[in-house]
Amino acid sequence: MKKLLLSFMFAGGLVFGQKIEFEEYKLPNGLHVILHQDNSAPVVTTGVMYHVGSKDEQVGKTGFAHFFEHLLFEGTTNIQRGEWFKIVSSHGGSNNANTTSDRTYYYETFPSNNLELGLWMESDRLYQPIINQIGVDTQKEVVKEEKRSRLDNQPYGKFSYGEAVNPHVFKNHPYKWSVIGSFEDLSSATLEDFQHFSETYYVPNNAVLVVAGDFKSEEAKQLIEKYFGKIKRGKDVVKSFPKEDEQTQEVRATEYDANIQIPLLAINYRTPGNKVKDAAALQMLSDYLSGGKSSVLYKKYVDERKEALQIFAFNRQMEDYGIYTIGILPQGEVSFEYLEKELAKDIKAVQTDLISEKDYQKILNGIENRFVASKSGVQNIAHALADAYMLRGNTNIINEELDIYRSVTREDIRNAAQKYLNPQQRIIINYLPESAKDAK
Repeated sequence: MKKLLLSFMFAGGLVFGQKIEFEEYKLPNGLHVILHQDNSAPVVTTGVMYHVGSKDEQVGKTGFAHFFEHLLFEGTTNIQRGEWFKIVSSHGGSNNANTTSDRTYYYETFPSNNLELGLWMESDRLYQPIINQIGVDTQKEVVKEEKRSRLDNQPYGKFSYGEAVNPHVFKNHPYKWSVIGSFEDLSSATLEDFQHFSETYYVPNNAVLVVAGDFKSEEAKQLIEKYFGKIKRGKDVVKSFPKEDEQTQEVRATEYDANIQIPLLAINYRTPGNKVKDAAALQMLSDYLSGGKSSVLYKKYVDERKEALQIFAFNRQMEDYGIYTIGILPQGEVSFEYLEKELAKDIKAVQTDLISEKDYQKILNGIENRFVASKSGVQNIAHALADAYMLRGNTNIINEELDIYRSVTREDIRNAAQKYLNPQQRIIINYLPESAKDAK
């Protein structure tokens, strides 16, 4: 499960405020295609995003989407096992993949004279992947080792990757399990289970292909038809997920981590999915509360009172729901009970009073700067276009996102705090060292 922050090593800049031009269409087999032509540097990214993430899994069969992030590098009918990365690097390229709760994304970035190679490789991955027992057994061990290093043996790993949070926030929706899944589910899964998963979700009508960079549009279209047009449409993927009931009572839970010494207090709230304007308002609230050393919570708890080593607030936006989290690492003997009461006052303040115009403008400036940085380079633009189409239902959101944030008023920020951050909506997690369990 690689991090979603992509490398900026490839050229292709974005002038502030510049519109990202693109063309999109569908093949008869249902594959959605997005083309973004930028001939300013001789590189091109080909990416395929599949609308399958951990939420598409079943109880007892978790971790499949992330497992396929690895498995589909095993090879195809034309690409022998172990050759994928060698082919990419020998042609001057780079490649990677990542998985979230909602989708899985594969991409290559090559010198632009290798556009056809990138399209051929991704089409072959879709058309005729090799899913056999050797690959399954190999990748099971790879994924288990990744889970050990990223979650089980990493300080705060279970918190960072949601394993210690999601089950307490979600009771019905499959967001309740982590993207990486469980050892038990992967160990008990059969080859037939993985083949069925592939046939269900890795079909052209459940995917979007993005080509971004230095290419000629007509040539790219011909190559796309040549390599992807022959792939048969799969059965339509029907998505119907259980809804969460309205939360009317505070939830409290304790989680333990053998890799930490400093406890973490995490106050969480279930929030709406990423298509709702309130998601932008909550993100702006996060920036106000903990966005940098001049932010309200950092100044109060870390800088002035010396009551915390670290404090953060963020709204994790997903397709169906989000999780708003305020986390704090206390300094010394400062108690969770005290910090809870103080943070409740801080939340009450943003529910009652408007933030200042100066703070509001500072938030907007920061968002604009991050927006430009995140759309720098064709590799990042390809990723953003795929996300916009698949997870927001509107590819042009890539050009509208800043306007959405600019349309959020100070009143909207206050209203979002009033709507979602109430005491009865809290999920409070005491994330403690393992030694605290022994001391009980």
